[in-house]
Amino acid sequence: MRLSILDLVPVLKGFEPAAALEQAVQLAVAAEKLGYFRYWAAEHHDMPALGCTTPEVLLAYIGARTERIRLGSGALLLPHYKPVKVAESYNLLASLCPGRIDLGIGRAPGGSAQVSIALSGNFLENVRHLPESMQALTELMDRSFRIEGEPVTARPVPPVPPEVWMLGTNSKSAAYAAQFGTGYVFGQFMSDRNGPEVAAEYRQAFKPSPLGTRPRVIVAVGIICAETEAEATRLAAEGAAWFAPPDADGRANGKAAQPMPADEAPLRKLAAGTPERVKAWLEQLSELYDTDEFLVVSGIPDYALRLRSYELLARAFEGKRG
Repeated sequence: MRLSILDLVPVLKGFEPAAALEQAVQLAVAAEKLGYFRYWAAEHHDMPALGCTTPEVLLAYIGARTERIRLGSGALLLPHYKPVKVAESYNLLASLCPGRIDLGIGRAPGGSAQVSIALSGNFLENVRHLPESMQALTELMDRSFRIEGEPVTARPVPPVPPEVWMLGTNSKSAAYAAQFGTGYVFGQFMSDRNGPEVAAEYRQAFKPSPLGTRPRVIVAVGIICAETEAEATRLAAEGAAWFAPPDADGRANGKAAQPMPADEAPLRKLAAGTPERVKAWLEQLSELYDTDEFLVVSGIPDYALRLRSYELLARAFEGKRG
């Protein structure tokens, strides 16, 4: 089984943003040593509690501090940007870190309506044009993109192109992933939908493309590991309110995922427990989704305890990761 990390890059109480970013670097470095397959950073804007506005900048810095772990965005919010700039940025990363770069794409605003206007104008109109943006990105990645009949290349051209993934929490994102042949990441940790059904829809509708020849599914899950059940439950309760998923306008909605023992309710948003119970839960999820890779979010409002949670999870799967 492959374990990967999705980092929201939280700016915890008592820490400045620069210190929070260094914590993200330390997490990625530790993740590589622990055998995690990917480290992805999320993109948010004008949110004081979340520190990463530009994943590609953070990933470049982390790339210089690591050697093997794959690095990616989880997600780059494509409606805010021109596809050529996105392709250039991630081709540059893939040239600096050959064979290690993932481009995870999302459709959310990642902040308030006001910051979305500041970033890209009419966000809803940009979302409406997402199919055209995805088509342009596909052509830029396979170097077939043209403007007024003339070729435009997103340089530098890397030795190994970035892997492209679509992230989402519903059938719409799955449909886009299938249409353009990208991998698909279902965000179970922030979705009320039946994830296995959405993943099955994606696989059934998948069309091979320059971005992917076969369907690939990753499930993003909320996990908190601790040495005891009581400690895991305590950490989950502390983190639930702090890491409440944002509303559509990017502000915290207060509807935090409730902690749930790892061996109950497999489609719940958050599992908290000992490593053994969490491992059993993930093995159950693996069968339900027919996938062997999970992107883990550990919503603990303490950097040291968050790292400990990832250490415990990795050790539970030692010798069983692909």
